[in-house]
Amino acid sequence: CSTLTSSARRRAATLSSSASRSAAASPPSSSSTRSSSSTRRGARGSSSSTRSGRSSTKPARRSGGHVAWQKKQDATELIQSTEEIKKRLAAKETEVQEAKTTLDAKLVTIGNLVHESVPISNDEANNAILRTWGEKRLEEKLKNHVDLCIMLDIVSLDKGADVAGGRGFFLKGDGVLLNQALINFGLSFLGKREFTPMQTPFFMRKEIMAKCAQLAQFDEELYKVTGDGEDKYLIATSEQPLCAYHLGDRIYPADLPIRYAGFSTCFRKEAGSHGRDTAGIFRVHQFEKIEQFCATGPNDNVSWEMHEEMIKNAEDFYQIGLPYQLVSIVSCALNDAAAKKYDLEAWFPASKTFRELVSCSNCTDYQARRLGIGYGQKKNDEQSKQFVHMLNSTLTATERTLCCILENYQREGGVEVPEVLRPFMLGIDFLPFKRPLVDSKQAAADSKPNKSKPKGNAA
Repeated sequence: CSTLTSSARRRAATLSSSASRSAAASPPSSSSTRSSSSTRRGARGSSSSTRSGRSSTKPARRSGGHVAWQKKQDATELIQSTEEIKKRLAAKETEVQEAKTTLDAKLVTIGNLVHESVPISNDEANNAILRTWGEKRLEEKLKNHVDLCIMLDIVSLDKGADVAGGRGFFLKGDGVLLNQALINFGLSFLGKREFTPMQTPFFMRKEIMAKCAQLAQFDEELYKVTGDGEDKYLIATSEQPLCAYHLGDRIYPADLPIRYAGFSTCFRKEAGSHGRDTAGIFRVHQFEKIEQFCATGPNDNVSWEMHEEMIKNAEDFYQIGLPYQLVSIVSCALNDAAAKKYDLEAWFPASKTFRELVSCSNCTDYQARRLGIGYGQKKNDEQSKQFVHMLNSTLTATERTLCCILENYQREGGVEVPEVLRPFMLGIDFLPFKRPLVDSKQAAADSKPNKSKPKGNAA
């Protein structure tokens, strides 16, 4: 018994010793490791927090759903921010447009730069006479153009006044032939000088007319066409539609110069000439005109060379026996567009005075800028952008020229037809008087409407 007990005690001791050795050789358990590590981290974290004032605890990992939700929130904020920026941008664009409109309104009140050769004066009496041509008729008791129209029976002033009001007229008989002869001769004359004939519209849209006409013209010259749709205005000269013909275009050097012979009927209120030239057809509300209109490059004085060419064309046209003087207009009498202007004034022997028949202006790039008519290659730099130069000149306002011809070509018993016009007059070379003249007062009275006549048919 004692032997067995001793043996059992030895086996138990052996097993206990083996277990101790096994436990010493085994790694620590994960739970004890985590616990120990956590304890150590806690100690370091506590120490670190004490030093830096920050917690070192790491955020828990987010689930996929939480990340998607966060991204959606971020996108919503970006969309809202974008919409806000769009609203602010639209508001700023409106401010910019309003500022541009204000600026443009101020800019149109500023005239062109005056050329250095223009006489500087506030008095048109100081217009510089450059040259004269022809022998002036100085005989006494010559008939004026109003009387001659009545004696030739080529104009009906009283009927015109009844139908159209003051300054209205009917041109008839040989008067129509003479007027058409001037038109045809004018187009032929310019055609031989490399001008392209252009017959223009008689009215223009308001916003386009505003880019071509002067502000004062809207009040004193232009007739407004009323009715349904957008506002339109009757043209005062074919210069206006020809000026807008190349609206927004870019014209290259190879295509210049451009020469147009504009033909149109013109309409003017003549509000600023109340009381002047109320008799006859010298100053009327409706008339025909042949216009020179040219465009050139902006460099090397080519537009100034064209200006001289155009006034020479006008001078050559009137060297058909109509004496004239050429004047350079003073600075105060230039309209906003013109950098320089010549007037050709023809001699009217009955009144022994020179009257304007031609106005010839170089507007440089003033009109082209307003119409956006560029020159040459497109430039990215706004400061280096160039525009064509535009020029205009009357060749003949036919009713006025007709008046001048009548006074200078009057003869005993009638009026001689200038030789250059005869091929366009069916060979007619002389217009005989057809009716006696009562007196000049009667002629003036004939040009006023008869208000006593009933209007329309009686009921």
